[in-house]
Amino acid sequence: MLDESLLDSPDALTEADRRALLRGAAEAGARVRTAARHAAEAGVNDLKPDGRPRAILIAGPGAAATCVADLLGKLAGASSPVTRLTPTGVAPAAGALRWELPGWAGSVDLLLITTPDGSEPGLALLAEQAYRRGCTVVAVAPSRSPLTEAVDGAHGLFVPMATAPYEHDEPLAASAPGVLWALLTPLLAILDRTGLLSAPPEALEKVADRLDQVAERCGPAVATYSNPAKTLASELADSLPVIWTEGASAGPAGRRFAAALAELAGRPALVSELPEALAEHNALLAGPLAASADPDDFFRDRVDEAPALHARVVLLRDRPIGGLTAAPTARDLALSHDTPISELEPEDGGELETLAELIAMTDFAAVYLALASGA
Repeated sequence: MLDESLLDSPDALTEADRRALLRGAAEAGARVRTAARHAAEAGVNDLKPDGRPRAILIAGPGAAATCVADLLGKLAGASSPVTRLTPTGVAPAAGALRWELPGWAGSVDLLLITTPDGSEPGLALLAEQAYRRGCTVVAVAPSRSPLTEAVDGAHGLFVPMATAPYEHDEPLAASAPGVLWALLTPLLAILDRTGLLSAPPEALEKVADRLDQVAERCGPAVATYSNPAKTLASELADSLPVIWTEGASAGPAGRRFAAALAELAGRPALVSELPEALAEHNALLAGPLAASADPDDFFRDRVDEAPALHARVVLLRDRPIGGLTAAPTARDLALSHDTPISELEPEDGGELETLAELIAMTDFAAVYLALASGA
């Protein structure tokens, strides 16, 4: 059950936020600026690559590495394929995970290692393997972590991860808002230098400014009725989020939202891109998860029962490709099955800015849902 009274009590939210998730979301803009400064101090802005890498390989644990690979793949387009190296192991613990380079990886490829931990022996071994193959190695991880020595031994570039003092007390959640921007920002700067995407320092500053604007609109002191993140969190109470995305930046943002809901709030979610989502989820919206569905006797006593779980469509939209949009059809389909729909759309801006806004708003929503439901 969602404690909606908690959403409008900043003090109660702060007390419930034992993992500092809300603070991480509010400080996302500052995290981008710090991460960009760390990248500059590591010499990223002075790099002069001989050309574009053939392929980008990304390795790291958890949802953060998955999201980073998804975002960079979308932003880089078809110029160089972006592949996440999936770890193997008997458990998700740092010491149990192992990564392997594909057989074709060599001197014309770039390996990016991202981790909020840095103690994974498997990543150190991967850096050594990449060095033997001739791959260029770049890593973003906490400073003075064991990975630092491995990257130095591989003659790679190490960028210290931008962390906050309060994050040193316990392991960071991979989907925590601050973790994503601390890992992603230096890699954006690096791929800007290779010419795979456009993320110069002034563009990263605009991203930070947009994140600050979202924090002002979605912060804990802003009442639910004028706070889009709190509103979305309350709408998703006792609902199965069915996330539909449309546009260049919305796809990765939607998948990030689903991962954050699972890890931070303990909530399942489905995600798909329009227009294919209309066919994929049509039967789901017509079944027992529809808002109008009632699995049992209408007159039974429900006082001691948890509310039935029903679907709610969350439509995340960015600039539709080619100007074509399936949003009207999506709304019609949802309403034809009596399924409520929530919509988020960023303000105008560059691709990085609109992507940052969608991620920030859904990050805040996932955090509020986690806090108000006691996750």
